[in-house]
Amino acid sequence: MTNKLPKRFRIAGAIIATGAIAGMLTACSGDAKPAATPQATPISTGGEQTVNESSRIEPDDLAKAILDGEYSRIYKQLSQDFRSQVGEEEFKTIAADTTAGIESFKESSSLKLNGLDQRIWLSSSNDIGMLAAFDQDNVIVALQFQQLEQHADTDQLYTKVTYDWPMNGDWFVFWGGTNVFDNYHYAHPSQRYAYDLVQVKDGMSYEGDPGKNESYFAFGQDVVAPADGTVVAVVNDIADNEPVGVMNEKAPAGNVVVIDHGGEFSYLAHLKKGSATVKAGDQVKRGDKIGEVGNSGNSSEAHMHFQVSDGSDLFESKSIRVKWSNDLEPVRGGIVSAD
Repeated sequence: MTNKLPKRFRIAGAIIATGAIAGMLTACSGDAKPAATPQATPISTGGEQTVNESSRIEPDDLAKAILDGEYSRIYKQLSQDFRSQVGEEEFKTIAADTTAGIESFKESSSLKLNGLDQRIWLSSSNDIGMLAAFDQDNVIVALQFQQLEQHADTDQLYTKVTYDWPMNGDWFVFWGGTNVFDNYHYAHPSQRYAYDLVQVKDGMSYEGDPGKNESYFAFGQDVVAPADGTVVAVVNDIADNEPVGVMNEKAPAGNVVVIDHGGEFSYLAHLKKGSATVKAGDQVKRGDKIGEVGNSGNSSEAHMHFQVSDGSDLFESKSIRVKWSNDLEPVRGGIVSAD
C-alpha cells in the first residue's frame, strides 16, 4: 500500500521543520548546491521546559507511541516553540491522518550530536519517513513526516572503482544514505549519493567558541586521494565562512579538488582556503594528500563533502553510489574509521 501525505500535513511539516531546528535541516536548494551542515549553537526550545518523568516518551519508543495514537502524551512533550506553531487538536488530526495505513515503523538511523538526539524511521513500505529530534531534557523540538522517493534503479548501481576513505582517523556521517531523511542530497540526481562528514568527540563536533573554525575538530584535517587518478580541476582561493554565519551560495562547492579515476570523478569539496596541494594535470596515488578540510562554499561548519559522479561538472553530472573498500556502507549517524 502506498501512503499519501495530506496536503495540510505537508504544510504543517514545513512550518515545524523551519522552527527551532531550521539550521539542522538545511537542504540542497533547487539548483542542487551542496547541503549545509547543522548549526552548532545549542538549540532553543522556546524557554525552560521539563518533561514529567512518569509520562515521558523515550526516543526509542516514539514510533510506537505515534502508531498507538498517544497524540496528547506526545503533544505535551513538544517544545514550546513547536506548540506555538500547531495546536493540540490540529496536531492530533495531522498525526492520525498521516499514519493511517502504516503498519509499522523501523528505525533507519540515529544521530546524537551537539546536544540533539535525532531519530529517523521508515514506514514498513519504505514510502514515508518520520524524523524526530529530542533535546537533552527529552523535549521534542522537531517531528516531521515526509513522503520518500525511491530510486531502486540507481541505488543498485555502484562505482566500478573501489574507493578508500578520503580522510584519516574517525569520521562521523552527518548526511549519507538512500532516502532524503538520512541524506538530503538524495533528492538531487547530481548529488544523490554524496556524503557530508564531520569529526566528533564526546558527542560534539567542536570545542570552545562555535563561532571560530578552529574550534571544529574537522577543520584543517588532511584530505587524501581516494584512488589513483588525474586531477582535472582545483579551486583553492575561496575564503572559509565563519561557522553558523553566512554561507557562500555563489560558490557552493567552495574550494574543491576533482579527480578523474578513469571516467569516474571524485569531488572533495569545502576545502580550507589555500590548502590544496595539487593542480590540474597532476597524477595522484591513493592516499596522497590533496588538501585540508575547511568551511568554504555552501557550508555552515567545517566538513567534507565527498561524492563520485559520471562527469567532471558537479551540477551537470550524475552521482554514482560509491563502492568502498572493506565493504563499507556509511549511513547517517555512523562513524567510519580509516585506520
